[in-house]
Amino acid sequence: MSRTTARSTTHLTRRLVQLYAGLTLYGASSALLVRAELGLEPWGVLHQGLAELTGISIGVVSIIVGAIVLLLWIPMRQRPGLGTVSNVFVVGLAMDGTLALVGEVDGLGARIPVMVLGIVLNGVATGLYIAARFGPGPRDGLMTGLNRVTGRSIRLVRTAIEVAVVVTGFLLGGSLGAGTVLYALAIGPLAQLFLRVFQLPAPATTTTGPSAPALPTSTTTTAATPTPPAGPAPVATPPSGQAILPQ
Repeated sequence: MSRTTARSTTHLTRRLVQLYAGLTLYGASSALLVRAELGLEPWGVLHQGLAELTGISIGVVSIIVGAIVLLLWIPMRQRPGLGTVSNVFVVGLAMDGTLALVGEVDGLGARIPVMVLGIVLNGVATGLYIAARFGPGPRDGLMTGLNRVTGRSIRLVRTAIEVAVVVTGFLLGGSLGAGTVLYALAIGPLAQLFLRVFQLPAPATTTTGPSAPALPTSTTTTAATPTPPAGPAPVATPPSGQAILPQ
């Protein structure tokens, strides 16, 4: 029993580390896209536009927007998890912190690598925090909630939300560009790749101690380990092209 408890604690600790490392890295990667000045991810365009309009930092705007979106979960009866609430705050704080540390980037020769680095790190961050399985971000919860309430496909709902977000952000002064297009094309494959890289093994549920009677092989196989489907175990992988932002 103590061995099982220790393994469960280790498993939970690793999940928490992945969650907060992923959310922090997500905010940092978004900040790099801001510094590259070659276009932001869809919600970043809206955050930047609102920041330009209000004079509030883009990280604080991200927190405010995330909180408002989370309130929209209530009529749809969506249930937030630890990851949902955490990402409202951690991403925005990490973004402002990174912007304070990383200065302006001069010259296209430097801005392009910063843009590419930001997109790749964003994919790494997405794989880290989704694989931790602590709940979707508020913006993804809005998407899945609308999918359930309206009966429309995930693809259609997500496209409608992101088009509305990008257009609104652009009209407010947010940055569109090559980075926006590259992000849209690359984030799905990157997220899928890093979801597999950071996939966590299932925690052990049974152990055989000195005083526990050994179970027959057939019983152990049937009761504790259902036969998995062929191929790698699924990890709540989003549909292709769907960036599950810690949004």
